[in-house]
Amino acid sequence: MIIPIGDEPNPRGTPWVNYLLIAANVVVFLLITLPLMMSPPDPNDPATLEYVRWLLQKHPELQPSDLPEVLHATSAYDIFLMQWGYRPAAPSALTLLISMFLHGGWLHLIGNMLFLWIYGDNVEHRLGRLGYLAAYLATGALAALSYGALAPASAGNVPMVGASGAISGVLGFYFIWFPRNRVRLLFLLFPFFVFTWRVSARIVLGFFLIIENLLPALLAPSGSGGGVAYGAHIGGFVAGLAAAVLLDGLGRLWGRRQAREEVGPAEEPGQAAGLDAVLAARQAGDLRGALRAYLSLEGSARRRVPAEVATDLADYLASHQQTDSALALYRQVLNDHPRGPGLDRVFLGVGQALLYGKNRPTAAYQYLMDALDADPRPEVEQAARAALADIARLQKFPVQSRRRW
Repeated sequence: MIIPIGDEPNPRGTPWVNYLLIAANVVVFLLITLPLMMSPPDPNDPATLEYVRWLLQKHPELQPSDLPEVLHATSAYDIFLMQWGYRPAAPSALTLLISMFLHGGWLHLIGNMLFLWIYGDNVEHRLGRLGYLAAYLATGALAALSYGALAPASAGNVPMVGASGAISGVLGFYFIWFPRNRVRLLFLLFPFFVFTWRVSARIVLGFFLIIENLLPALLAPSGSGGGVAYGAHIGGFVAGLAAAVLLDGLGRLWGRRQAREEVGPAEEPGQAAGLDAVLAARQAGDLRGALRAYLSLEGSARRRVPAEVATDLADYLASHQQTDSALALYRQVLNDHPRGPGLDRVFLGVGQALLYGKNRPTAAYQYLMDALDADPRPEVEQAARAALADIARLQKFPVQSRRRW
């Protein structure tokens, strides 16, 4: 048996929204799901009669004499789900929301909450509390709509419940933003083997997406309408991926705009234009003037500025506590020069700005590890390892594992 038990690095602080979402799911299960599961349906309830009609339509082989046995195996929760679970044949905004907090049993609940506990804190730390709540609900809604779009017609009245669509959205954010993180997997072959193994988060999440969802969805028998809502998992994950990429792009645009505002007009009287102006100002030690000229460039002209020069300009912004603008410029350099010398300094600059300027150690970790993999110069390697040591001291749940992928 293999069970994920945590991730690393993880941010300090309390992810209140993540904990409240877990608590809400558990409370709903204890106060609503569990009591209804243990209760028989009310035969006089119109909802029960509607459920019986649906069963007869879904299973035409059923005979009236079979109904007492069928109802005996039915719980009040089955009737409740037909009313409040999300059904593609009868969609509503209310059931879309309520269904995210309903689960089919203990294992369904525990599996979902374990994934939310492991991955949610980093994403909440990156998005902020309100942003995380909005992203969770939005990707959960998109996941349910994806389920409705991909489910066969025979599943139109089968209620979909569970937080897994919204959690898949969280995993999509995590996949984009924390590629260097590792997940601690607990391997249990009791009593012979019990150990943990650190595996790349992208390997774990790729396994979740492809092996546990995409392939089963493609290989499922045509017309199958029961079981796991693969379409919801895939839709939620893709929604999280897309949202993370979009937010990164908007962040770069915002940072460049801030930088332009902070350094002043693009050109001053008598100032040369273009690449020559950037290089001349940098050669003269006028980094502010070089930055002003650089920000006036677009497209191919900007990409002609050497990565080392552009990195000097980003370092200048970082040294003047203009962290957002510095981050945007560092990332612009990575876009314009994805290969070649000097990337170790760019990765280091992003990591230090995120760690010391934005207090985002988990996001910083990704770039600091990239700096160590970029054949760094000795001074860059020393600075990156010092920053990683600071991140290690900030760990909320420091756990040493025996092996690593």
